[in-house]
Amino acid sequence: MQKPLVAVIGAGAFGGWTALCLRRSGARVTLLDTWGPGNSRASSGGETRIIRATYKDRIYTELAARAMPLWQENEKNWGLKLFHQTGVMWMADENDALERAAVEHMRAAGLPFEELSAAEAARRYPQIDFDGIRWVLRENNAGFLLARRACQAVLAGFLAEGGEYREAAVEPGAMKDGALRGVKLSDGSVLVADQYIFACGPWLGKLFPDVIGERIKPTRQDVFFFGTPAGDSRFTEESLGVWLDYGTRSWYGIAGNESRGFKIANDTRGPAFDPTNGDRTPDSLALKAAREYIAFRFPALRDAPLVEARVCQYEQTADSHFIIDRHPQAQNVWLASGGSGHGFKFGPALGDWICQMVVGRRPVEPTFSLSRF
Repeated sequence: MQKPLVAVIGAGAFGGWTALCLRRSGARVTLLDTWGPGNSRASSGGETRIIRATYKDRIYTELAARAMPLWQENEKNWGLKLFHQTGVMWMADENDALERAAVEHMRAAGLPFEELSAAEAARRYPQIDFDGIRWVLRENNAGFLLARRACQAVLAGFLAEGGEYREAAVEPGAMKDGALRGVKLSDGSVLVADQYIFACGPWLGKLFPDVIGERIKPTRQDVFFFGTPAGDSRFTEESLGVWLDYGTRSWYGIAGNESRGFKIANDTRGPAFDPTNGDRTPDSLALKAAREYIAFRFPALRDAPLVEARVCQYEQTADSHFIIDRHPQAQNVWLASGGSGHGFKFGPALGDWICQMVVGRRPVEPTFSLSRF
């Protein structure tokens, strides 16, 4: 008998890895994406993403602990460098509940970390002004990932292992007797599969307005890259790596970025954004805020030139937890989205997780279920 056919719609972090894991499990898989993996409109686009395990919720620390070796295993198999293990530094002020909870979760998961006083951190990182910081949590195994390149590598691996890829927009077809009967493609054809997984990021609400709708809200997020002084090694991957300044503030950044510049972004959720037709010209007020912050925390970069900027989006849920669940009116449809600005790092772990759900070997995780709404 022919193996079941699974259609995965969306070739980003959730969909690409799910398609690859399903193919490795023996299923026939067709992966579809409107503009291609890691494209500039996608939430999984752009150059870099942080991979870290510091979370207040244990489930994410455990997922990160699983994802890190999977990233390394796959990049070794593909002969690619996707994971830069630079370490990740969290600057904790008086609002340190996240970092305190994460210490216990990482200890339980066996992940290596350091706790530094503000004075110790200042000696190790003299390029940073630690004003207002009480202590620093450093994750030794963490770092950053190459986002766009990783999405393309997953697709290449998927194709090499016998998967099928089609570049087309997808619209759900009719539902009958508790099942989806097919999907319409922008080339006029109809694809009929046994199972469907919609991992469509910020577009999921439009595809399923009754079930998802406003439960996922795309928000605009400005990202800036600043040039560092010539010959100054203090702002490289080796000397600084990834940093986060949460609590009173919500800034993060990545030094080096494979020579793209000193990346900085505000993690505060931005205004509503149309991921298809939204103008991605950088916002002048957002740039002003980034310059003010970088002058405060990294004084040597006070007058650093802007060398690159881009506008991304989060597909934000109300509680920042993902949505990974079966469609309530269609037993052969799965929904996987709501990355909320922090989902990319979990790609290989979530891909395996979703695969196990689809083949019936794992129940739906309550944290990510639609019933929580």
